[in-house]
Amino acid sequence: MARPATHIWRLLKWGRTLARHGALRGIERDPNTPPPVKRLVRIARFGTIQPKEPDYAGAFREIGPAAIKLGQTLATRPDLVGEDAARNLLKLQDDLPPVGFDKIKTSIEASFEQPLESLYSEFDPEPVGAASIAQVHRAVTTDGRQVAVKVLRPGVREQFARDIDTYEWAAAHVEAMGGEAARLRPRLVIANFKRWTNRELDLRREAASASELAEHMVGTEGYEIPGIDWDRTNGRVMTVDWIDGIKISNTEAIRAAGHDTDELASRLVLAFLKQAIAAGFFHADMHQGNLFVKPDGTIAAIDFGIMGRIDRRARMWLAEILYGLTTGNYKRVAEIHFEAQYVPSYHNVDEFATALRAVGEPMRGKPVSELSVGQMLDGLFAITRDFDMQTQPHLLLLQKTMVMVEGIATQLNPSINMWDTSAPYVRSWIRDELGPEAAIADRIREDTETLLRIPDLVRRIEDRFPPKGGAPEPPPLPEVEIMWERKQRRQERRGWLGYVAVFAAGGAAAWLAVTQGLLG
Repeated sequence: MARPATHIWRLLKWGRTLARHGALRGIERDPNTPPPVKRLVRIARFGTIQPKEPDYAGAFREIGPAAIKLGQTLATRPDLVGEDAARNLLKLQDDLPPVGFDKIKTSIEASFEQPLESLYSEFDPEPVGAASIAQVHRAVTTDGRQVAVKVLRPGVREQFARDIDTYEWAAAHVEAMGGEAARLRPRLVIANFKRWTNRELDLRREAASASELAEHMVGTEGYEIPGIDWDRTNGRVMTVDWIDGIKISNTEAIRAAGHDTDELASRLVLAFLKQAIAAGFFHADMHQGNLFVKPDGTIAAIDFGIMGRIDRRARMWLAEILYGLTTGNYKRVAEIHFEAQYVPSYHNVDEFATALRAVGEPMRGKPVSELSVGQMLDGLFAITRDFDMQTQPHLLLLQKTMVMVEGIATQLNPSINMWDTSAPYVRSWIRDELGPEAAIADRIREDTETLLRIPDLVRRIEDRFPPKGGAPEPPPLPEVEIMWERKQRRQERRGWLGYVAVFAAGGAAAWLAVTQGLLG
């Protein structure tokens, strides 16, 4: 770990960049910002000329790849960075100038320990896309498959490690200041960010994520995950099937090709719900550049570096929260927040339900063009402070992805109603997972699993308490002092007696000196 002086130097350097883009003004003016942070901000912005309108996205882009990823994460946290900053950060595009082909070729050949020509018969030196972590090239394998090859930028792992080290140091110090900073739990935010980026920096894990998601989406019509070429995939290189299609953001081209954009919007929302609620494993980077519409109308997803995972209990809570908000059952939504311990038990459930009603009622029955899921999340964040709700880092990716999906769906169909689209699917899932049949099935499964574990439990008890053998029980044996143990104890006693004698002699000498007038 770097020295504190190194972290402070990096923070000041990044702070100068943020200041030049006007991105420190909000931090300095926020009454919840700890005083030491404000002092650091004043030092960082000293002598800079700040624009009237802050450009948070531009600042993070200039700082570097790790900052771009951090900015995309913070875009989901209006409670942490403010609504204006969160909206601006949503514009943050993860694109950078590409690395030269010579370096890319060297990296591929070094990772596979064989020439590029033995892997690919054709390899386009010009990338089709270049992001902060990797870039993608079109190629043809030696067996004739059209593929996309994703290659990590040389040195990117080391750069991320250095930057995240400083993020962790800064988050720990800010959280230690207490107050609002402690409630927002920045250390957990950075810990999750570190876990996400480490996953992105290992392309084998990305390939595994794509493979797992494809299994979950089997049987989902009109949604596709490209296949993985495992023989040409390792930690630094990933090879997948090439996708021919129109970027989902190009609505004019999609309509010109004869596709129904309203139907595409609904299908995208339902695909996300199936991933998040039914599977508990979802594509958490569903921005416009990672989704394509194929000639047959299939939505194809790419780039599985950022994936979200939610356990079954949290999914049940999430489904009930979504359904409760769509139907106006705010009391049940409030109860779930207390059951999940998102809200401390010393608060009142009914008061929290009223606060939720203030957020949810203005949005019910209205299209996204008027009110949005993003605005709903902003409203929910606004009441977290009043009810001492701590940040739930495991839901950050879900919130981020909800905002992304909503934005794309609105582009395809400006009048889409996210609640009306989501409600039938959520209702059906709740009925299947929380209905009486599901409860009985869960009980039967749990009890059966318990019964099946009993034999193993008995074996472990017998291992711990083995049965008596055929020989008679031995009689009690007398205790016999072992010679070397006795000698050791004698030496220890002598040592202690020596210490006692020294202290006694010293005390006697001091007493004699006092009585003879030699001391004091």
